[in-house]
Amino acid sequence: MDTINFSKFKGFLFLLLTLCIGIEANAQKPAELVYPLLDAANSRWFYFTSATRPFGMVNLSPDMGVGGAWESGYRYNNDKINFFSHVHAWQLSGIPVLPTTGEFKGHLGASTYGSVYSHDKEVVKAGYHSIELETYGIQAELTATTRVGFHRYHYPSGKEKYVLMDLGTLLGPSGTEKGYARQKSKTEIEGYALMEATRRRPKATYIYYVLQFDTPFNTMQSWKDGKLLGKTKKFEDSDGGIYVDFEGTDAQTIQMKVAISYTSIDGARNNMETELPHWDFDQAANEAFEDWNNWLGKIKIEGGSHQEQSRFYTDLWHALQGRRIISDIDGKYCDMTGDALIIGQIPLNSHGKPSFNHYNSDSFWGAQWTLNTLWHLVYPKVTEEFVNSMLLMYDDGGLIPRGPAGGNYTYVMTGASSTPFIVSAYQKGIRGFDVEKAYEGIRKNAMLDGIMAKAGYEHGTSVGGGLKYYIENGYVPYPNPDKNRGFHNEGAGQTLEYSYQDWCLAQMAKALGKEGDYDLFMKRSQNYRNVWDEEAGWMRPRKLDGTWEEPFNPILSHHGFVESTASQSTWFVPHDMNGLFSLMGGTEKAAKKLDQQFHIADVHDFISKSYKADRFVDRARHNTYLNYGNQPSMQVGFIFNYAGQPWLTQYWTREVVNRIYSQLDPQNGYNGDEDQGLMGALSVLMKMGIFEMRGGAGVNPEVQIGSPLFDKVTIQLNPDYYEGGEFVIEANNNSDKNRYLQSVNLNGTNLNKVWINHDDIVKGGKLKLEMGSKPNKSLGSSPESLPESVTK
Repeated sequence: MDTINFSKFKGFLFLLLTLCIGIEANAQKPAELVYPLLDAANSRWFYFTSATRPFGMVNLSPDMGVGGAWESGYRYNNDKINFFSHVHAWQLSGIPVLPTTGEFKGHLGASTYGSVYSHDKEVVKAGYHSIELETYGIQAELTATTRVGFHRYHYPSGKEKYVLMDLGTLLGPSGTEKGYARQKSKTEIEGYALMEATRRRPKATYIYYVLQFDTPFNTMQSWKDGKLLGKTKKFEDSDGGIYVDFEGTDAQTIQMKVAISYTSIDGARNNMETELPHWDFDQAANEAFEDWNNWLGKIKIEGGSHQEQSRFYTDLWHALQGRRIISDIDGKYCDMTGDALIIGQIPLNSHGKPSFNHYNSDSFWGAQWTLNTLWHLVYPKVTEEFVNSMLLMYDDGGLIPRGPAGGNYTYVMTGASSTPFIVSAYQKGIRGFDVEKAYEGIRKNAMLDGIMAKAGYEHGTSVGGGLKYYIENGYVPYPNPDKNRGFHNEGAGQTLEYSYQDWCLAQMAKALGKEGDYDLFMKRSQNYRNVWDEEAGWMRPRKLDGTWEEPFNPILSHHGFVESTASQSTWFVPHDMNGLFSLMGGTEKAAKKLDQQFHIADVHDFISKSYKADRFVDRARHNTYLNYGNQPSMQVGFIFNYAGQPWLTQYWTREVVNRIYSQLDPQNGYNGDEDQGLMGALSVLMKMGIFEMRGGAGVNPEVQIGSPLFDKVTIQLNPDYYEGGEFVIEANNNSDKNRYLQSVNLNGTNLNKVWINHDDIVKGGKLKLEMGSKPNKSLGSSPESLPESVTK
């Protein structure tokens, strides 16, 4: 036996240890992997963000585009920055500012006073944005707390120095009706911007602010209607703004804090004093980064390329914003559900802090396949807060909202999209809210005096939803015989949505022992059958007299289907896939039909919309067989699990991820409408290899297994809600070629199915998946191994 040279062996161990330490030291934190510029050439007003916190009231970033909800905000390909504004939210905008030098031009409008810039002199990170305003030679840095924007401006020498605030500009979805500014001292200005009502948000909304400088300014001056008005201590008018100037022309760094509130100036000031009492910009930026890192780090991924990891955390970043806090740090909030503004107060906990935050949000239309899984599993406290926020609005206005804006109802989209979200939360044990009140509210929403009776943005009437026909005849007719000003009067699509939402409501009724309601809503949940045309082989719009709408084209969008086509929406029966398969002639025929749709959609990368540079290309308004660029097709890849052919789920979902959720550049990203975290969350779940067809609303929610992109995913479970510690998804021998499941093992037990229960996950443990290059067609294909469906 040879003797061991221990000195060499110790040297080898030291080298190995050094390499391991080096690898660990060089490993990037989740927040470092975020790429905020993803798809930034195609920004919607509320899509892009940089200097913000998770769900932050303040979302501070440059605005290149200013007009309308689309093609506005940060637009990567535009050549001029108009200003930095503090609110980029659903139907909300406000408080645009800009530092300038030299001859003042603020009164001439943003098209004149805006600055050119270069992406070569731009740094964008989670919670931080730096950009050089080349017109003025100013390097601007931005960061934020939840309710306060923090600016640091580096002025060059040789020119006069200004900061302007435009209180008359068009700003994304809303114009500025009027503004108010009062000089309180040489370092502080307070006031408000009254943002005009919109088609969707029917009442003008006040955004109050307090603005503070670390350096005294000389004077506050104003303008109106393009004319300078000179020095003033107070400005209150429309089509104008204010600006301040600073002493001398020496190079100088000036810092500014801008706190906002939807309740009052005092509320804004308290937000600033509580969240950002100091002037250490670097500290604030580091805290913003660490805040993001903590949130993103709840999911740890191993394996995959650097680009794949970066895209994953960028998707997760999007899933944690867009929907914004609107309550103050002390729990005060604006209630705009009545005839006049009321300032409400969120209940305080035993520590004197608000029990939850109040939120502004676009619709939860599609959240059943995205946020219901991601938030409820990884961020249950967020879920609980959103449910309480919805119930707060129910107390104030009498309806659980489907998309509130600044305390207003907007009635965005269709149906009762909040119902699956609330039911799923309850079924998963997230119950820190008034359960009976929640049930009362979602039940009301399913009745004639509820939100289901309203079409999109239908203010003043409740007929666009066609609910009375749905209840009486079993379907919503198309066209709607009752004229209204609502959007999305799309009878067949509405029928499908209502049927699923009724099933969700029935599940909560069952859990609460409300047998009469359970029977009522289970019966209604079968109404999807009334828009199935056996001869055509598709769901189809039906007229009030019961005849089918003519002519019929299964890939023609917006003709009876909400932002969708018959070919896409036919598969919207998540609660009863077996029932749908039966209508199609059985599981084999259904799987073949869907597989054919995927093969057709493969030609155009599974989308019907694409964005090219700064130009929006609409491919005939969703006119395709499948569309992974919008919510109605989110679930289709996982339907094969229900049809006993899970290998097709594994194949096609990987193709979708590779084709449309893998880019990492400003020109591409979501190939459609990311929609406040919905598509980002979908991408995250598909890459983790999990999905919930029924939105987690069943009494014992089931989680389907797909084909994970990463070798290992570790979910840190919140101990306040789940006792399991962590859950690990491990995919051995994983690669793009080896995308097929060979075996499934949960905590040492082999499973012959491709789904587990939510409870299995939150108890903690490991899901071990063996991957291979060829399908294992015996796994998850037997009738007894299939996920649950209403029809047995």
